[in-house]
Amino acid sequence: MKLKEYIKDELFKIILIIVYIILICGLLCAFNFGVQMAALMAVLAAIFFIIMFIWDFCRKRNFYNSLIDNTQRIDKKYLVIETLDEPEFYEGNLVYTAMYDINKSMIEHINQYERGQQDFKDFIEMWVHEIKLPIASLTLMCHNDKEHIDKKFITQLNRLDDYADKVLYYVRSENAEKDYSFGKVNLKTIINKTAVKNKDIILSNNISLNVHDIDTYVNTDAKWLEFIVNQIISNSIKYKKTSGEAYIEVYSEQRQDSGTDKVGYAVLHIKDNGIGIPAKDIDKVFIKSYTGSNGRNNAKSTGMGLYIAKNMCGKLGHNIEIKSIEGEYTEVEITFYGDSYYNPVNIEKSDIIKN
Repeated sequence: MKLKEYIKDELFKIILIIVYIILICGLLCAFNFGVQMAALMAVLAAIFFIIMFIWDFCRKRNFYNSLIDNTQRIDKKYLVIETLDEPEFYEGNLVYTAMYDINKSMIEHINQYERGQQDFKDFIEMWVHEIKLPIASLTLMCHNDKEHIDKKFITQLNRLDDYADKVLYYVRSENAEKDYSFGKVNLKTIINKTAVKNKDIILSNNISLNVHDIDTYVNTDAKWLEFIVNQIISNSIKYKKTSGEAYIEVYSEQRQDSGTDKVGYAVLHIKDNGIGIPAKDIDKVFIKSYTGSNGRNNAKSTGMGLYIAKNMCGKLGHNIEIKSIEGEYTEVEITFYGDSYYNPVNIEKSDIIKN
């Protein structure tokens, strides 16, 4: 609150006071009180009104400046009322009371919305768990009767299972703090589970899976990391070259920041020799629902897999990056940072799995 703006706002009142003082002086002179008495009364009246204006300005300035400063300082601006003391002047009290009622009403509305959203998320989670049961049963029946069932049915069941997982983990990633289960996880276990899950589609697409140097422990959530890795492997399969030998290479390495005494960190690499990502799309692959040039040519693309993976890595404290050259390769790196996030063990030098 600035003095200049305050005077401008009170200008009409100031003019009235000046006119009032002039009238009083005129009356005093008319009744023969003398010029000196009139001047004295004018000075006293001016001093009185100046003190009144200064006092009024100061108490309003303290309240409104606190309101403006606190509003600019906090992220959740609707909570600014909680940072203010109730003002002692009437106008400020009206503002404070109105803001309090507005804030209370909004919080009640937000709570109602959050309850509805949570109910919807609970329903989606329940629905996904229920629908995964018949999918798992159908998959088992297909495997038990492989000789009479076309592989394309198994492929479509795997797609259904993948889409169900995407829905489940997308919902969970919005409420991540309720679903964390951190612990020491061996990357080898995660990769093996993902390989087994995608075994049929890897074999049917004649893709070589080359896995080595992954006997490394990291601190993470096993279920979440398995989903992230599965999304990356699925993309590598989806965007493989139509001709020539196709492969996916998975390995990990230990790194150390130069000039630091930290334990270091681990990086998981997943690289394929698929169609690659155009340079104009590489910076957008993690955007929600963005499919890019490759996605428009592939009806199976939703643009959600990498978005969810990026979001989940952020929640877990990991970093995910993509490098690619169109027509040559795509490489995804997941970084598990040092100290509390990473506990290295001996790395097995050779662990190669091929189809």
